[in-house]
Amino acid sequence: MTASAACAVIQAALAARPIDLETVRARADLLTRCDRSYALPAHAFASFAAHLTDGSMLDGAFRSLCIADRRWFNYHSVYYDTPELQLFDDHRKYRRHRYKIRERLYVDSGERQFEIKLKGPRGETIKHRTEITERPGLPRSAAWNPDTQQFTARVLKQVYDVELPLPMWPALVTDYIRATFATEGQRITCDVDLVCRDLATGRTLRADPELVLIEVKAEQQITAVDRLLHRHRARPLEFNKYCAGLAALRPTLGGNLWRRDIRRFFPDPGPTDQQVS
Repeated sequence: MTASAACAVIQAALAARPIDLETVRARADLLTRCDRSYALPAHAFASFAAHLTDGSMLDGAFRSLCIADRRWFNYHSVYYDTPELQLFDDHRKYRRHRYKIRERLYVDSGERQFEIKLKGPRGETIKHRTEITERPGLPRSAAWNPDTQQFTARVLKQVYDVELPLPMWPALVTDYIRATFATEGQRITCDVDLVCRDLATGRTLRADPELVLIEVKAEQQITAVDRLLHRHRARPLEFNKYCAGLAALRPTLGGNLWRRDIRRFFPDPGPTDQQVS
């Protein structure tokens, strides 16, 4: 973690006042929300973060999530899709009913969540999640199992009135480092050192280590944080880790929707030699 973007995020997290996980969940869980993504280079992020946490924001000072004295955390996600990549294709064609299915491992704590993220009728994100529990004395349980399959099918029927397409299997793995900043009704996540691995081909790509991926999560479409990012010359992205990562790893899939952002995040199209678990 010697890249300047990672250093900038860590310094910002350490400089802010802390907030614990229970308070974040109580004040800004935001399972239904508006999401917007931005990218900033390290030097611009440092200036943005200073304004975000100093109390001058109209929405109040953002605090840094702190768990067991840690301010930044390792995330490992596995995204699921059909063999024909139906979920990817639904996003590529910007279909009204589109969603992502993933397992998320919080590496530092060992907590595992199974999540489905859907788009609502006004473009809002609707997230449903269930914890993946381990049974003592048994091997690590598979994330895609009868329980999570039934959970996913139930959510799709409830929200979209559609059936779960089968079969489903792991398509893409992402690993990255995240710091989270929160205030009442809003969360800002800042991700660095993103690595994507295509499970079908084994190819791996590492994102530009000088960029910070910022996601604004709030109940409203535009916030003071968005306006602050605009002042730092950041524009909203079409970038999401699953679709952009898979399109970068497999250019023949036709990810024109994310092409400009892919070029920015993955300037080196060649795979890395390092494999991530």
